[in-house]
Amino acid sequence: MTVHVSQHPLVAHKLTKIRDAGTEPKKFRELIREISALLTYEATEDLEVAAVRVATPLVETDGTTLAETVGLVPILRAGLGMVEGVWELMPSAEVWHIGLYRDEETFRPVEYYNKLPVEPTVALCLVLDPMLATGGSAVATVDILKRWG
Repeated sequence: MTVHVSQHPLVAHKLTKIRDAGTEPKKFRELIREISALLTYEATEDLEVAAVRVATPLVETDGTTLAETVGLVPILRAGLGMVEGVWELMPSAEVWHIGLYRDEETFRPVEYYNKLPVEPTVALCLVLDPMLATGGSAVATVDILKRWG
């Protein structure tokens, strides 16, 4: 599993704003959407692409298209707020949901909901979870995705 911590100044600025106790709920949701788009931009910089020909109004020219299909897996419920920001950049991404809660005795994530298709239909999944404390939910979701295929 690759972990990348963004050092981008816009991300840092917006993270500070969402951490501010005085940030109103509507502004908080807007910031989550904006941060999600910025992180998607960083997280997808090495997606595979394919060459295509495209007809412009003047001539036909070379272009680029994504060669990989991408799925979004928000961890319920907090991850749902990130979907819109990712969709702004990747509107054709499929979305499936994983629900986890923390067992209060073992402190381990417990799966309660899984809406993955029977067989994978994408080459890459982006796990969406803004609530990172120990990372247990994110790791559990990655494990679920690995078993899925």
